[in-house]
Amino acid sequence: MEFGRIIETVGSVIDVIGVFAIVIGVVFAIGDAAVRRLRRAGPLYTRFRRVLGRAILLGLELLVAADIIKTVAVTPTLESVAVLAIIVLIRTFLSWSLELEISGRWPWQKWRGEPAEPGSARSVAERAVTAGPDASTAPDRD
Repeated sequence: MEFGRIIETVGSVIDVIGVFAIVIGVVFAIGDAAVRRLRRAGPLYTRFRRVLGRAILLGLELLVAADIIKTVAVTPTLESVAVLAIIVLIRTFLSWSLELEISGRWPWQKWRGEPAEPGSARSVAERAVTAGPDASTAPDRD
């Protein structure tokens, strides 16, 4: 099997995985919403949107990866790269829009309530402020 055919097959497999990720995510989101509805647990709609949006985001990322693999490795013509650029631009816009809908912030913005990485200077400083002067020398147990 020649190299171009192998890369085309790999791209197609990733395409299928991306579609499966979206389909499985939709099924999971519906099942999760149904169980939560029967149990009368928590916010149904917001959780459904978040779970569904994350599945779509994952699927879009995989589809973009497949398009990049197939276009750049198999047919790197100026026309195919231009089409790829448009596809990636559209999917990136969709991904950012979904991320904004899910989390309420742009992908490049840090969430203010996000805990610091264990062992980072911020983590040590936060513990020192909340636990007293000896906290900065204590080992990280986060």
